[in-house]
Amino acid sequence: MKTDTQTYLLTGATGFLGSHLMASLLKKEYKIIVLGRSKSNESLQQRVIKLLQWFGIEHMIENVECIDYDLSKNMFGLEKSNYLRLAESTESIIHCASDTSFAECKREKVIESNINGLAEILKFASQVHAKCFHYISTAYVAGITENICKENLPSTDKFTNVYEESKAHAENIIAEYCETKSIRYSIIRPSIVYGDSINGRSLKFNALYFPIRSIKNIRDIYMNDLKNNGGKKSEKCGIYIDDHGYMKLPLRINLPRKGAINLIPVDYFVNASMTIIDNPQDRGIYHLTNNIPTKMETLAAYNEIFMKIRGVEILYGNHNPLECRNPAEELFERFIEPYRPYLSDNRIFERINTDTITGSFHPPEFTYDIFKRCMDFAVQVDWGESVYSKS
Repeated sequence: MKTDTQTYLLTGATGFLGSHLMASLLKKEYKIIVLGRSKSNESLQQRVIKLLQWFGIEHMIENVECIDYDLSKNMFGLEKSNYLRLAESTESIIHCASDTSFAECKREKVIESNINGLAEILKFASQVHAKCFHYISTAYVAGITENICKENLPSTDKFTNVYEESKAHAENIIAEYCETKSIRYSIIRPSIVYGDSINGRSLKFNALYFPIRSIKNIRDIYMNDLKNNGGKKSEKCGIYIDDHGYMKLPLRINLPRKGAINLIPVDYFVNASMTIIDNPQDRGIYHLTNNIPTKMETLAAYNEIFMKIRGVEILYGNHNPLECRNPAEELFERFIEPYRPYLSDNRIFERINTDTITGSFHPPEFTYDIFKRCMDFAVQVDWGESVYSKS
């Protein structure tokens, strides 16, 4: 029988956004059924417990049921009795699991996970008569456009990468299925999510962190050369330590156009998402985006202060052809290629539905103080290499 306490079925609980939703649901005293997978050396439950320890709520594991599943198989690959028991327990569904790869060479895997994998979870939602099917998507289902990105279902066929494409197709599949089966649904579309704006903590260090870490790695290569090799490589690139202890690091970052990067902290994502989940509207589509996107010049200035470097320059258009790049620039270009379209983005995201639900609650402007808190934590945990042991 259904219990008085709401029970959510959650996929993607071991991912960045899913883990934060799991923690927030538990703090609200909801029960959670986590559908996920074990790893070779860790069971699903061990993975979940480790995450709950990171959040400081490991005692709440008693309100979590962990079930290994396979979205590619009928009934998630479960025995019929277990499947029926799962169906009897579930009231609402939060589908957060997805393959976030941008690489075209991984197209087949991304499509299989993000599109083909919907069939079983949607069929399950129909069988359990779910109160609501909540889908964690991305603001970038808008694709390549110069128009205002509406809180409507996507209609374009022009995308930056296969991830955007797959999430857009998934939204349309979910909407059509849920409308046919009379299932209430909501689609939550975050932009680029970084760590906690209050304490800087994070479980993942991609997206925003990747370009920053790339510059750090380049700085460290030349710092090692200056300290241990007499600066032979550095001298050829005009790299040296100035009188104030800053590294002069000529680094021209070439972007296709002037624009900005749309950033929201994970604490905002969680609070806004939980408001939407707690107040489900039929066919609700919500942009969790920042009305004050961060210009790349601003981000570069923050990074110069934090890394104690000088010489980063933002160029737009074809002002930095391949033959003119120094070795540091060539290395950085390879590092940031998947993220380049998001670093100079001009898309404007409508927030009518979001503001109606969340009111005046908006993500903060990305200040240097927030940047420093997040990067200090990233350095503390070695950019994720020791996130559990040092956090």
